Amino acid sequence: MLRYGYEAPAFSLPSTSGREVTLAEFKGVSDVVLLFYCYDWGGI
Repeated sequence: MLRYGYEAPAFSLPSTSGREVTLAEFKGVSDVVLLFYCYDWGGI
């Protein structure tokens, strides 16, 4: 479980240009804001 104030786990995602981007690339270079949005894709 993720908690406020703790380091995020290592992960990577494809960028809009198709390049693989890792969270570690930003460490010490830039601030990063992560937002995890939970949504029920079922009927509303």
